[in-house]
Amino acid sequence: MTPLSLPKKKPQIKFLLLYFWLILVLPFASLAAELPTSVINALKEAGIPLRSISLVVQGVDSPQPLIQHNAQQAMNPASTMKLVTTYAALELLSPAYTWKTAALTDGLLANGILEGNLYLRGSGDPRLALEQFWLLLRQLRTRGIRDIRGDLILDRSAFSLPSHDPAEFDNEPYRPYNVGPDALLINLKSLRLSLHADPAQKTVSVLSETPSTDLRLVNHLKYSDESCGDWREKFNVKVIDNTIELLGTFPALCGDQVLHLSPWTANFQVEQLFRSLWQELSGNLRGKVRDGLTPANVETVALHKSPTLGEIVREINKYSNNVMARQVFLTLAAERPATQEGSVQRIKAWLSEKKIILPELVLDNGAGLSRNERISAEGLSQLLLAAWKSPVMPELMSSLPLAGIDGTLRKRLGNTAASGRAHLKTGYLEGVRAIAGYVLDSNDKRWVVVFLINDPKSHLGKPAMDALLRWVAER
Repeated sequence: MTPLSLPKKKPQIKFLLLYFWLILVLPFASLAAELPTSVINALKEAGIPLRSISLVVQGVDSPQPLIQHNAQQAMNPASTMKLVTTYAALELLSPAYTWKTAALTDGLLANGILEGNLYLRGSGDPRLALEQFWLLLRQLRTRGIRDIRGDLILDRSAFSLPSHDPAEFDNEPYRPYNVGPDALLINLKSLRLSLHADPAQKTVSVLSETPSTDLRLVNHLKYSDESCGDWREKFNVKVIDNTIELLGTFPALCGDQVLHLSPWTANFQVEQLFRSLWQELSGNLRGKVRDGLTPANVETVALHKSPTLGEIVREINKYSNNVMARQVFLTLAAERPATQEGSVQRIKAWLSEKKIILPELVLDNGAGLSRNERISAEGLSQLLLAAWKSPVMPELMSSLPLAGIDGTLRKRLGNTAASGRAHLKTGYLEGVRAIAGYVLDSNDKRWVVVFLINDPKSHLGKPAMDALLRWVAER
C-alpha cells in the first residue's frame, strides 16, 4: 500500500457507508411515501403519527400487498377481533350449528301440577331473546304444566368461568356490552326502557318494555331544551335491589329513545323474567330460583333450538355485539365445560392447521372488548385472504357491515365510491380505532383492507380511514 493510494480509499468508504445507509432507510421512506396523500394529510390533521398506525392493502388474488405500513406491529384491534372469532366458528362449527336450551322435570305431572323441580339447562345460546324464551315457556304450558311446586333450577354447567366484574373494563357495570358470558344467557341479561319527552308538559316519561314481576322505576329525569348530543351521558342510573333510579336530564330534541340496561345478577334477572312471563301464561312457581346441576333421572319437556350460527354471526358483525361474540368464542372450546383457555387453544390449533402464522396474536374474550387482545394488520389481512378462499366466505362476508347501507357503517361513506362496495368490520375503544374487510374498486377488483390505529388521538382517525377506503374504491 503506497501513500498515494490512501486518499482514493476515503471517498470509497464514504460511498459504501452512504450505500448501506440508503439500503436501510429507503424501504421505510418508500413505505410512508406509498400511503395515499389524502391519508397522510388526514393523519397529520388529526395529530396521529405514522408509528401509531398499522395498515395493509392487498388484492384478494395478489401475492404481495399494494401498501403496507408497520404491518407486523402488534396492535389492539378492538372489535375487528370478532373477525377471528366468527371466521373460526364458521369453519369449525359450520354455519348450520345451533345451540339447544332444554326444560326438564324430575317430578310427576298431574292435573297441571308439577310435584317437583323444573330445570333450565343452557348450552351457551347467544340469541335466547325475550321472544324465544316466551316460546320455550309456552311449550311448557301446552304440555300441561301450570303449577310448579318445586324450584326453578338454572343449569349453567356448559361453561366453566371465573367470576365476572361488569365494571372492570370501563366502570360502566350497567351497560349491556359489559355483560359476561353465560351458558344460560337469557335476553342478553338486559332490560329495555323507553324514554319520551313531552314538550307540552315539559316532562320525561320512562317505561319498561321488559316483563318483570316487581321492578320499581324511580324517574327523576328532567325535561331539557338543549341539543341532543350523547343523551346517554346526561343522566345517571342507580340500582338498589329491584329499584332502578334515573337522575339527570333528557333533551326533547333526542326524540323517543331506547335505554338498554343490565342492572341485576343473572339469577335475579332470570327470576324476574320467568315469574312475569309464567304469570302471563296463567302459570305459578311456588319454589325459589337457584343454580344447580341437572340430575340424570329427568325428563325433557321442552326444547328450544337457536337460530343457526350463520344468522348469529351476521348479528354479531353487523352490529358489533360483544356479548354474543363472547358466547360464540366459548362455544369453540373442544371440551365441556367450556373454558376461555380451551377456546384460545382451539383457535390457535385451527390457525396452525391453516398455516396462518400469527406470533403476535393475543386472544382474551374474542370480542375485542379488551385491553389485552393483540393482532397485526398483516395478521388480519392473512386471515381475510384465507377467508376469501374458504367455503364459508359468503357467510362471513355477508355478515360484515356494508358501507353506507347497514350495520355500524350505515351512516358512513354513503356519498363516496365505497358506498355499497365495502364489506368492513369496524372497531372502536378509547385509544383504539380499527377497520378491516373487503373493498371492491371501480374496476371490480376486490381488495383486503386493514387499518389499525393505537393512539390517544385515535378517535380523530376516522377521516384517514375513510380517505384510504375512498382511494381503494376509486382505483
